[in-house]
Amino acid sequence: MPPSAEDWNVDRSRFTTDAEKAIASGQTPTRDHGAPLGPLAQQFATLTYSLLDATTAGEVLQQIVQAAVRVVPGADMVSVTLRSRDGKFHTPVETDRIAIELDQLQYELREGPCLDVADPEGPAVAEAPDLAATSSWPRFGPAAAARGMGAVLSTALLPGIASPRLSGALNVYSRRSHGLGETDHAVALLLATHASLALAHTEAVDIATLQAEQLRRAIDSRDVIGQAKGILMARRGLTADDAFDLLRRSSQHLNVKLVELAETVAGRHGELDLP
Repeated sequence: MPPSAEDWNVDRSRFTTDAEKAIASGQTPTRDHGAPLGPLAQQFATLTYSLLDATTAGEVLQQIVQAAVRVVPGADMVSVTLRSRDGKFHTPVETDRIAIELDQLQYELREGPCLDVADPEGPAVAEAPDLAATSSWPRFGPAAAARGMGAVLSTALLPGIASPRLSGALNVYSRRSHGLGETDHAVALLLATHASLALAHTEAVDIATLQAEQLRRAIDSRDVIGQAKGILMARRGLTADDAFDLLRRSSQHLNVKLVELAETVAGRHGELDLP
């Protein structure tokens, strides 16, 4: 069962204190000392050991988002936003491609919970229990609701714990309006604390490392789209621009990501029936 609000209130001080001491000392805590762990701490124990072993910021963040979709009861997808010193935002890790779209939407509109909490001077938590009706972000809220999201919760990452070169947000999305309650808030805050402490423990708290991984993904996507364009140009006698436009229109018609459609086209030996 996911931890309850009562579990959180009982466990949070002891567990966070133990984690801080362990990370500060660079040692892994023993599993069999002290009082038995409560329900919340039991769910976080494995994560703590994994984070202590992580050597890069990318590893830490990937483990955090994967853990979040398991232990935050209302979470359907999770992402991390990072803000560089020049004020630019990007999403290095996520559990669903839709989460990247939602993050990117906030970056483009210049409004949303992840931008608010990723601001070093911003709040620790920002949320929209009902995205369709929120007045906090009048453009982002309805746009996210139109994409099937009901609620969002963002909690600050690296709030003065790790390198000042970075600030960010842990973003939890739910498809249900009012789908993120008190327990979800508590667990998300603890996850953000774990992430911040573990990032301080790594030697690779550097936005360039995360941007390099994002660049690799972008290059991979560009390559497969180029392959698909080449196939369509050869098969249908299209120009490069017309081939890309066909892919774009087909991805919208079929409601699939452009890169996923390109992978299908590139992987098919026969003619693909594009609309």
